[in-house]
Amino acid sequence: MRKVSKILILCLILILIVSCGKSKDNKKIRIVLDWVPNTNHTGLYVAKDLGYFKEEGVDVEIVQPPEGSTTALIGAGGAEFGISFQDTLAKSFAKENPVPVTAVAAILQHNTSGIISLKEKGIDSPRKLEGKRYATWEDDIEQAILKKLVTDNGGDFSKVKLIPYTVTNVVTSLKTDIDAVWVYYAWDGIATEKAGLKTNFLKLRDYGKELDYYSPVIIANNNYLKANPEIAKKVLRAIKKGYEYAAKNPEESSKILVKNSPELDINLVTASQKWISKEYQADAKEWGIIDGNRWNEFYEWLYKNKAVKREIPKDFGYSNEYLK
Repeated sequence: MRKVSKILILCLILILIVSCGKSKDNKKIRIVLDWVPNTNHTGLYVAKDLGYFKEEGVDVEIVQPPEGSTTALIGAGGAEFGISFQDTLAKSFAKENPVPVTAVAAILQHNTSGIISLKEKGIDSPRKLEGKRYATWEDDIEQAILKKLVTDNGGDFSKVKLIPYTVTNVVTSLKTDIDAVWVYYAWDGIATEKAGLKTNFLKLRDYGKELDYYSPVIIANNNYLKANPEIAKKVLRAIKKGYEYAAKNPEESSKILVKNSPELDINLVTASQKWISKEYQADAKEWGIIDGNRWNEFYEWLYKNKAVKREIPKDFGYSNEYLK
């Protein structure tokens, strides 16, 4: 009986060890969005719905963004992963004590944002923003980029009318006295197409290679990455599969996104998904990789043009390690 008891106790200990090992991987992992669900996020929902997270043994929850900064929330340990942008991260990194987050994957390989306006306004080049009303969110980095566009194109930036304005609906805003708005084409640009508007779109990356920065990216809390590198790799492996699926199956992926966010317009989502699917990997060897030269070039340009107060060290704030 004593031998049987010892065997039973040993078995119980083994069961507890195994279950504890599993519970570490199965602990809820949160990914906080940057904005309302849209086609930037499709790969996350695909990974959730098609069981890619489950295959990796990780329990992931996709969380709506807070009223404040997603980056600050992740840095404070309020969640493990989140969505941010290289330009947004700049201010978080250009500090004496940088926010402790790392960009671990690029959702899109190239910057798809730019300045959109109705074709009737005649803004078919940056210098033609002179005398026009541009909706600004009064950000130093935003205005430094806008100044570069206009000045390099032979225009006078001081003649651009900067109107403090929070754009919630680009289609509606362009029908007011606002002449130009900064948008991400995959969502708001496609929305103008679906609304039947004829527009001019000045793509940022066409006006300087330093403007082809990463937007958006997946970030993670530094302490979490240090303590859980293998789990982080599992999460990224599932997300990568999600975006690879979305790139090849835009219509099916659209249905998955709308299933998870039924408030979205399926027609807009499908059109957007078909457009953005080509941008997830684009010309990169694989999804998610961040090119160090492009990352550094943008931050060097920001500091040189006094858009940030502190220089961001070379190769700071990103890692491809967790995609391996």
